[in-house]
Amino acid sequence: MEFTLTNTGAFSTNFEFGELTVSGNAEIGFRPYQLLVSSVAVCSGGVLKKILEKKRIPFTDITFTANVERDAEQVDKITKIDIHFVVTGDNLKQAVLEKSLETAIKNCSMVESVKDSIIVTETIEAKQA
Repeated sequence: MEFTLTNTGAFSTNFEFGELTVSGNAEIGFRPYQLLVSSVAVCSGGVLKKILEKKRIPFTDITFTANVERDAEQVDKITKIDIHFVVTGDNLKQAVLEKSLETAIKNCSMVESVKDSIIVTETIEAKQA
């Protein structure tokens, strides 16, 4: 990855999908903490999706929220990420979803990368379609 300072003061790089602009100023780019939290949450969501598909558990949607705790006394260090998944489908079993989430957590490279420095909690619920 190669990043370049832009004329706005943000840093920019290009990937296969397109340009990514990053800045501590949310008005000119994605903030670094937003990208870190997004990476952790979306990684878990993607692994969960694959697990549900492998188990042939039919679902129509997966949504999730990620709540972040930061420590202002330690340069706003991210200390905790709480992710709550809602899986929509017909006749989903909560126990099966919870087991699938446990497997997803163990197989998410982003969660594994931060587990010794950030507390990541993940919960899941079934929603009838």
